[in-house]
Amino acid sequence: MKNKIFKYDFLIVGGGLIGALAGLALHKKNFKVLVIDKKKDIPLDQRTLAVNANSRQFLEQLGVWDNLKSQPQSINKIIIKDYINSLPLIFSNQGEPMGNVIFNTEMLKIVRKRLKNLNILKTSVNINTEHLCTDNAIQIDKNSYYFKKIIISVGKDINANSRHKSIVFDKGYFSYVGFFTHNFDHENTAYEMFNKEGPLAVLPCPSINKTKSTFIYSTNKKITNQQIFTLINKHFYNSHGKIVFDKTIHKFPVTPHLKKYNKSYIYIGDTLKSIHPVAGQGWNLGVKDIQTLCNLTEQYSANSKILNSLYYSRRIIDSSVYMGFTSFINFLYENQSPINKKIIKLGYEGLRNFKAARSLFIKQAMGRINLTG
Repeated sequence: MKNKIFKYDFLIVGGGLIGALAGLALHKKNFKVLVIDKKKDIPLDQRTLAVNANSRQFLEQLGVWDNLKSQPQSINKIIIKDYINSLPLIFSNQGEPMGNVIFNTEMLKIVRKRLKNLNILKTSVNINTEHLCTDNAIQIDKNSYYFKKIIISVGKDINANSRHKSIVFDKGYFSYVGFFTHNFDHENTAYEMFNKEGPLAVLPCPSINKTKSTFIYSTNKKITNQQIFTLINKHFYNSHGKIVFDKTIHKFPVTPHLKKYNKSYIYIGDTLKSIHPVAGQGWNLGVKDIQTLCNLTEQYSANSKILNSLYYSRRIIDSSVYMGFTSFINFLYENQSPINKKIIKLGYEGLRNFKAARSLFIKQAMGRINLTG
């Protein structure tokens, strides 16, 4: 008996959150989509996601936001502090929160369950992306599949493969992620603190009584858990009260990169680019990848020979701007020269005194700025 032959519009390699959401979004646009992942089970991941206003709207449109059981914690205020300026920058928005904090794994379970119900997710499928090609049949579960487009969403794992080359901008940084409980209400406030050794972000964490927060600290210096605890206690005791840390701190490498254009594939999420977490927009840029691709499919068919290049040319603008911005901010704070301090102070004064600059920052934080029209 001959193997069955299946024809699809899109193959998505990688069933993480961005890959899974891409599958759901393209399916909603009536494309025939298949999402594959090499792992059967969802990895245990207690990290949170800072979901900006644009990304929340996207999740609502897909019908997955209201399935969250853990109460999303809205971000109604953002406070930025550093070791150079005496006064903080404080941002808020009237009408809607600037973002929400949710658990990554909870949303992933919701989306993958939806894909399984739609019968467009296959797990335990391990394919070498070096040899994927739309011109040839792809063997999956002993059957032959043909796809018009191949989307790669496997995070940063693909960087070592020769066919999927990246431009790497920095090395040696790590992010330390953990949780802590506290006595005082976090008041739905997110903090970004620029220390000499690296930026520290503290976000409200989903909880019933608003007394739990999460942190992410990025540095290229050697540091112990106790030093991180001391740093957080020093800066947040007055605002959060008595702090009790979870014992486990997770450590992740930070390697900003941009994927080089490859006409055979559409890269999305961290596979396309990875930026320093100082801006808190990495995951939200992945959502914009999906939105850009879906918008292009309204003008061009899955068979279009220029779809890949158009997608890449639009997304590389956003990616490059955020890459440049985060790298520049880190450079200014890490190189403590009089000129750099003056630039930082001028930036603070501009955001503090000019309404247009503040409005631009808030729109950026909410994901309401579209650099590609």
